[in-house]
Amino acid sequence: MQPWDGKSSGDLLVRGPWVIDRYFKQTASPLHDGWFPTGDVATIDADGYMQITDRSKDVIKSGGEWISSIELENIAMAHPGVHEAAVVAAFHPKWDERPLLVVVPKPGVELTRAQMLAHYEGRIAKWQIPDDVVFVVEIPHTATGKIQKMRLREQLKDHKLPTA
Repeated sequence: MQPWDGKSSGDLLVRGPWVIDRYFKQTASPLHDGWFPTGDVATIDADGYMQITDRSKDVIKSGGEWISSIELENIAMAHPGVHEAAVVAAFHPKWDERPLLVVVPKPGVELTRAQMLAHYEGRIAKWQIPDDVVFVVEIPHTATGKIQKMRLREQLKDHKLPTA
């Protein structure tokens, strides 16, 4: 059992009478001992409040530590020159994965890698700061407006980090 400190994160599992035992037209059940894996990563604080911090498939596992892509995206979005941002994992030979920040600048704004990385200083642990920044005109979205992280990862799969 993880400590209820609001910092330690883990996979969110749920169970109850309203939880499905299998998906439509599927014979295999996704349940583990009656628990349904939501695909979310969450923390629980000392008062018992839960916060969903990321999707498990989007968490960046760097050197055995988890880095929330959502937290990094929220920090980037707070920059006044950023229209949209996404963070995906990029391969790193030593750490396995490191954060790669993808930014769509606001119209008429010119941003640099140094400006974006400096924006993270004091807002997050230094080891969580993205290793690189890629500036794009557009980030791919689904029909419902969600960022297509799988497609973004595919587009950037050959990106070489300057720290690698």
